[in-house]
Amino acid sequence: MFLMIIKGTLLLSTIGPGIAGNIFVFVNYMCIFFWDTKKKSTHLILIHLAFTNIIILFSKVTLKTIEIFGLRNFPDDTGCKTFVYLERVARGLLICTTSLLTVVQATTISPRASVRASFKPASTCRTLSFFLFLWILNSLLSMNLLYYMKNVSSLNSSQFGQSGRYCYFLPVGQTVRWMFLILMVLQDFLFLALMVWASVYMVLILHKHHKNARYLQKPKVLYHIPPEIQAAHSVLLLMLCFLFFYWIDYIISLHSQSLVEKKFIMLIIVEILTVGYAIVSPFVLIHRDGRLAECWHFH
Repeated sequence: MFLMIIKGTLLLSTIGPGIAGNIFVFVNYMCIFFWDTKKKSTHLILIHLAFTNIIILFSKVTLKTIEIFGLRNFPDDTGCKTFVYLERVARGLLICTTSLLTVVQATTISPRASVRASFKPASTCRTLSFFLFLWILNSLLSMNLLYYMKNVSSLNSSQFGQSGRYCYFLPVGQTVRWMFLILMVLQDFLFLALMVWASVYMVLILHKHHKNARYLQKPKVLYHIPPEIQAAHSVLLLMLCFLFFYWIDYIISLHSQSLVEKKFIMLIIVEILTVGYAIVSPFVLIHRDGRLAECWHFH
């Protein structure tokens, strides 16, 4: 029990600032989006990114708090389905939103004569409709959780009483398991491919811009970096953070069985790394966006 309290305290002390950072980013970008005369689709995408991060971290915090206090009868089956389902959907949305942000930023800095510039989101309604499509897609891909996720109190308590797990995934048939697994892998592959393509394209554009800037810059001329170029640097940094934590999470998933028997401190590190991107990403945005940084230091 004492080790469980220490584990929960360390996790909450790490996840807590992540939730605060995402709420800060969400509220500030909402204010910027509604008050700014120029509606930027990237602001709307960043709002959605912060929102999905909040869902992931809130679900994690809720389940870990339940573990610490040992609330055996809460959540019930409905609660388990809700928390785990929302976390799974939000994880899928995270890769889709990051990929969309990278693609939109790549088209934003594209030359106006480029064919890729024609793919720029023309309106807020188009971006919102794409969000609706992503929510429906990821909700369908996680539908199996609504049937197979149960609370351990409704199962054999002697089998799960000491496991510290309150939501249990029932055994699934091979056909259903492979069907949902293949669909999830295809989605990840598609959006990762789009993310990498857009990132490589941005790097090429930025390299070309850097060469032109060095050519044009003179001792008596102060050269200002356009906001679109600064935003592209921020998006690339976010993309690198996402890929780092994505592959860390992927490796952990492959070795999840062996990690169960590892040391106590290792389990804490593993659980923090699985939500690392949701914790780190808001502070990357705060550091890179001057308006957010000023507001953060003020508060």
